Amino acid sequence: MNQGTGRPAQPAKLILASASPRRARLLGEILDSFRVVAGGVEEKQEAGEAPGDYVLRIAREKAESVSMDPERANGSEWVLAGDTIVVVDKIVLGKPEDAGRARWMLEQLHDRRHEVVTGICLLNRAQGICRLEAVRTRVWMRRIEPDEMDAYIRTGEPFDKAGGYAIQGKGSDFIRKIEGSYSNVVGLPTERLRELFHSYGIS
Repeated sequence: MNQGTGRPAQPAKLILASASPRRARLLGEILDSFRVVAGGVEEKQEAGEAPGDYVLRIAREKAESVSMDPERANGSEWVLAGDTIVVVDKIVLGKPEDAGRARWMLEQLHDRRHEVVTGICLLNRAQGICRLEAVRTRVWMRRIEPDEMDAYIRTGEPFDKAGGYAIQGKGSDFIRKIEGSYSNVVGLPTERLRELFHSYGIS
């Protein structure tokens, strides 16, 4: 797997438009060859924008930001981008910027169910293909005691995770059950991506 940021001598079949090491690791479980190029866009929900619409828009903008840059891609390459959000009571929980915000998020999520939504965009400009899908997973958290929240926040794990927890890390201790794709909660729905790659002949 080539994870350089410049253009390779022989273009890869697929580019992952993401700076997330978690997404790169997940994609590496189902695809042997790809390269990684960060698809930086402003991740800001617009007024009145539904969570599902928001996550699909961000995924598309990430893919387009890479695909349309001749210094980073050419039109014949596939570009995959994803964005993951946590939704509770129709409110999008992003990445907490400080300990207070992380604790507030955990207080909203514990002892109840929430939804993790990953928007994916599979783009090939040469073929005129822009496949957008939102994959949803339901997650139930157990009750978390205040001292447990404080101890978890002190680990630093919540600060670069949507919703303030990592199901693949220490946050797994808080999860009672899930309904749907586990990898989707981590950052990419690998089961669905396998199906899409097969249908488009990406290997």
